[in-house]
Amino acid sequence: MKAALQCLQLVVLAVVWLAATPGGVLAAAPRLDFDVRIGPHTNRFVRQGEVAAHLVLRGGPRPRLLLAFPAGNSGVGVWFASSTPGATWALRRRARVLFDRDARGRILRGISQDLTVTAADLDIRDAVLSSIRALRDYEQLGTVPAALAAVPDIRGGVIQWSRDRLDGAAGYRLTLEVTHGALRERHIQAAADGTIGLRITGLTGEPPLTALAGPELLSAAAAPQPATRDTLTFLAYREKLLAGSWRFDTYFGRDTLLAVQLLMPALSPAAIEAALASVLARLSPAGEVAHEEDIGERAVLDHLDHEGSHSAAPVYDYKMIDESYLLAPLSSAWLVHDARARASATAFLAAAAGEGTSRGAALLRNLRLVLKSAAPFAAEPGFARLIALKEGYAVGNWRDSEQGLGGGRYPYDVNAALVPAALAAAADLSNSGLLAPYETAEDRALLARAAQMAQVWHTRAPPLFGVEIAPATAARAVETYAAAQSIPAQPALAALGKEAALRFHALALDASGAPVPVMHSDEGFVLLFGEPDAYDLQRITALMAPFPAGLMTDAGMLVANPAFGPPALQGRFSRNAYHGTVVWSWQQALFAAGLARQLERQDLAASVRALLLGAQRRLWTAIHDTQSMSDSELWSWRYVGGRYRVAPFGADAADTDESNAAQLWSTVYLAVRAHDVLSPASAVHRRQVR
Repeated sequence: MKAALQCLQLVVLAVVWLAATPGGVLAAAPRLDFDVRIGPHTNRFVRQGEVAAHLVLRGGPRPRLLLAFPAGNSGVGVWFASSTPGATWALRRRARVLFDRDARGRILRGISQDLTVTAADLDIRDAVLSSIRALRDYEQLGTVPAALAAVPDIRGGVIQWSRDRLDGAAGYRLTLEVTHGALRERHIQAAADGTIGLRITGLTGEPPLTALAGPELLSAAAAPQPATRDTLTFLAYREKLLAGSWRFDTYFGRDTLLAVQLLMPALSPAAIEAALASVLARLSPAGEVAHEEDIGERAVLDHLDHEGSHSAAPVYDYKMIDESYLLAPLSSAWLVHDARARASATAFLAAAAGEGTSRGAALLRNLRLVLKSAAPFAAEPGFARLIALKEGYAVGNWRDSEQGLGGGRYPYDVNAALVPAALAAAADLSNSGLLAPYETAEDRALLARAAQMAQVWHTRAPPLFGVEIAPATAARAVETYAAAQSIPAQPALAALGKEAALRFHALALDASGAPVPVMHSDEGFVLLFGEPDAYDLQRITALMAPFPAGLMTDAGMLVANPAFGPPALQGRFSRNAYHGTVVWSWQQALFAAGLARQLERQDLAASVRALLLGAQRRLWTAIHDTQSMSDSELWSWRYVGGRYRVAPFGADAADTDESNAAQLWSTVYLAVRAHDVLSPASAVHRRQVR
């Protein structure tokens, strides 16, 4: 009875709050509400007005409940142990959007959801209320800083955790009410029917974001894909686009730039400019693009660690190298080459980017970085003058797990595709005259060299990554690797042939300039940004050969194939590795967009066009066959019944991490479409909650 009264009080408070809100924004806003089920994870996404929340339920031997909030990249979660190894969750009714106040009268926002779990019991191990980073760390390490500990308050059938943020700001609350079964201390016992009923309520005091939706987000050119539209809508805000949920509910520079580059025809001008402005506002003084931001309590923890203050000022991470070469191509594509921007480009650049500077001045700061960093190689090409990872870091591009580059220091994508693309875009931006109000004489001298530098990088960088393997050696490698992976070798051997050597570009170069002999999908960047010659296009389309001669499987295009490297290298790229022999949705889209771009060229021989068309058909067949996973981050595979079959990443205990159910750059199929290559059926793979 008491719990019911509490729930009624929350609803009444929400109504009162809405009535007091100017214009009744929350009441009038359309509600976004959808589910995604992937492997052991059930996900419910809710957004209405100022409230946005993602509920993640994990069953199996390690049950878990999480609520992630885009506001402040915050979250609450509780981890269980159970004597029932196959515990399963079920959602009951739709989530309730709630407002409440903390002990000091400050507004908390969140949702409440009724659940059923089929399990004999649940033992509460721990609860974490903080930034999403703290929840991610607990998931992987099983520990949480003592300063973040919250003491449970147990009363009858209700257990509640609450705490202020470390700097004293409004914090977080997590409530579990046992509605079926019994709660004794931290142990929940099932009712006689073997099920447990729970009501989870999660609230955050972090400031809400401003939602983008409908025509403010998408243009009339966006594909009619309701599930993908929902995913993008949940991740889109005026302040920034979120990289993904639940694990990355905040700004990531690379994800923003690549997603908008590919989504541009499907996005509204307002959405494009909001995303671009978010990147420009976060540039370093040197012009580097911020990779990630620490905000909310994560920022407070950073400041406590580094200078002992309780500041909540955002902290930006600039360790990545690829992102700084993605800003110019997107800026050029929008401001120079998209007719929709012509009337607003000058005003957009003149607007403030923060810290007393304009967006135009900020963009020029980035272009200086691009030009100066590219100048040594342009003057005297050699591997040592390529763009390397920063000292002390094993990561620097999108393959940013510790093993993603196989120990490489000079990534292929950055040097073969992104640097020349950034230089060419810098030349376009300069020639457009849009940057004239912000240029100095030194800038003009630098920019005058951009086109010539781009040509040097385009012609001289890729050959440094060349790998060539004799036919017999390649065949033995395929046979040995296939046997080790318990997959068939014959389709791959047939694709290799017996006469020609196997040639591909290495994933990276190591510190000595030696290629890391891993086949990879990053040729998609070359297809999207460059103009490879017929020889290179033949080499790129050969990647569509069956794995392990190439990258193609029934489960999709793999992002890595280590079959031609030594055993130690192969071990870094397993199907349980985050950047191993797995499929990333956006990488398939990148490759598809690149193939479409190359097919627009008028200078290709019929034989080369035929290769591109064949590769395009094979790729879109794979995309179509895996479309039920397309909005998620990545997936793995298993070989069963003579086929490669999709395996959700994170479902296997050996997987190094788990996949986001909603990923920003996986929504690019709203713009990257098969058209006349295939006509994918619009499969309904998610249940809409009405």
